[in-house]
Amino acid sequence: MTYAEILENARKYMNGNCKLCKVCNGEACRGTMPGPGGKATGDGFVRSYRKLQEIKVHMDTIYDESPIDTSCSLFGKTFKYPVFAAPIMGTYFQYGEQYNYHDYNRAVLNGCKDAGTLAFTFFDPNDEKALDEIVEIGGLGIPTVKPWPVDVMMKQFKEAEDKGIIAVATDVDGAGLALVQGGANPVGPKSAKQLEYLISNVKIPVLIKGVMTAAGAKKALDAGAYGIVVSTHGGRVQDQTPAPIEMLEEISNAVKGKIKIFIDGAVRTGNDVFKCLAMGADAVLIGRPYVLSVYGADKEGAAFYTNMIGSQLRETMMMTGAKNLSEINDKKLFIDKNF
Repeated sequence: MTYAEILENARKYMNGNCKLCKVCNGEACRGTMPGPGGKATGDGFVRSYRKLQEIKVHMDTIYDESPIDTSCSLFGKTFKYPVFAAPIMGTYFQYGEQYNYHDYNRAVLNGCKDAGTLAFTFFDPNDEKALDEIVEIGGLGIPTVKPWPVDVMMKQFKEAEDKGIIAVATDVDGAGLALVQGGANPVGPKSAKQLEYLISNVKIPVLIKGVMTAAGAKKALDAGAYGIVVSTHGGRVQDQTPAPIEMLEEISNAVKGKIKIFIDGAVRTGNDVFKCLAMGADAVLIGRPYVLSVYGADKEGAAFYTNMIGSQLRETMMMTGAKNLSEINDKKLFIDKNF
């Protein structure tokens, strides 16, 4: 199996919204919503990809050879790679009817678990079986709650805790997601006090996704969050934003060491993962390519993709003299002064 073969097989089951480009960079699907595109001009998605590519890595292979360790410790557990699948909502109408909500979650959760990591999933408050796939694999997944009314969010947080889930997340930037606006449970911004109330009432770690400023990161820290995800929701909630990688260093400088930092923003290779870690992230999330991998080869596709990215990360570490994740830093990067 190759990734190209996975993409070709996925084409049979997809509805045409996604163009299955060789490089998933947001260009061909600009404005395709429902579908994988960025909002309006699509610049948010495209910029996220382009800015990552502007960063280069310094090679250094003059050092004493030793084993390379790509593992990371988060949520009290050790994972093979600092690479996790991002939550995806509505696969059946955005990508194709081959995978409904539960089928996709089962495939991506099991594939990531088999590869030694885990997946984030969309947590539907109207589905009594929304957490079944995570429970089936011992709680190794992170359900992601939209910024619904606080009482709805609290019910979901508590349910995740009661069912032994490893952690729970909320993508607060989902307040701007057209696909969930106007429903029975309206979405909207959440105050720091509301987030603190939610976090303080559960004992499992809580991540806040959609943080794009140092000030926002400090609010999440003060609210008691275990971690944040630097993300623009794939460029799907607001046009003309900076790329997550452009904001990562500033955010890291503001809260690094006090809160875990994840980043989700057009990461497409192990080289990109390396760049994100060097700029201050503890781990990365990847979204759209996991959908394509599942549509192309089910859970085996998700596992293959995870291991492919992990192998690329290991190779970059070897070529830059980093024996473990703690040795990855910005001195191993070349960043143009105009970045």
